[in-house]
Amino acid sequence: MSKIALVTGAGSGIGRAVSQTLQASGYVVLLTGRREEELHKTAAGASNMHVFPADVSSEQAVADLFARIESQFGRLDVLFNNAGTNAPAVPINELPVGEWHKVVGVNLTGAFLCARAAFGLMKRQTPQGGRIINNGSISATTPRPYSAPYTATKHAVTGLTKSLALDGRKFNIAAGQIDIGNAATEMTSRMTQGVLQANFELATEPRMDARHVADAVLYMANLPLEANVLTMTVMATAMPFSGRG
Repeated sequence: MSKIALVTGAGSGIGRAVSQTLQASGYVVLLTGRREEELHKTAAGASNMHVFPADVSSEQAVADLFARIESQFGRLDVLFNNAGTNAPAVPINELPVGEWHKVVGVNLTGAFLCARAAFGLMKRQTPQGGRIINNGSISATTPRPYSAPYTATKHAVTGLTKSLALDGRKFNIAAGQIDIGNAATEMTSRMTQGVLQANFELATEPRMDARHVADAVLYMANLPLEANVLTMTVMATAMPFSGRG
């Protein structure tokens, strides 16, 4: 019987790469995100992909999403909490409060809402248990200049991951996190033109194919629930991270 996986932010970038890799490996993949047209592009030609548009920052939208999943599939084996966004790279005193709320709403509240709903479903389903994989970031511990909203939310996601891993033990729910550095997606395209470094100079940065991230997520997803990857870092080898600044 195929395992059921939900990928948030599945309409582009890492979410699309992970969704397609899980699908190719035999998972039934449920795709969610705000852009329905892009979700259908991810699912194109695949019979074991299903599109469920939703805004993960909305409590009601997430509740409706998981009600549909439980009604239609009866269980969830893997959640990849991937949906994320960023704010303009400006000094914190110039950042509109609305931008802060937008990033917190998607990156942190969205991850919490989906993890909360998945935890409940995995706890009551038979057989009990499942796996939650959060998309963190190396910026959580080593930030870039002018990245307060993104850095703060990803730091908080690390705390969420650790709490889920602890609280899930009793219910056979494993939780882990993948921290990604410079996967080649739309979000990182600016790195080929130059991004602000810790010394506030601009420099181009190398990137890696997003399929390497997808392969890492697949490895985490395929582990038996008695084993867990709590944290994994996958990064472009030559990017300025180790010793950044």
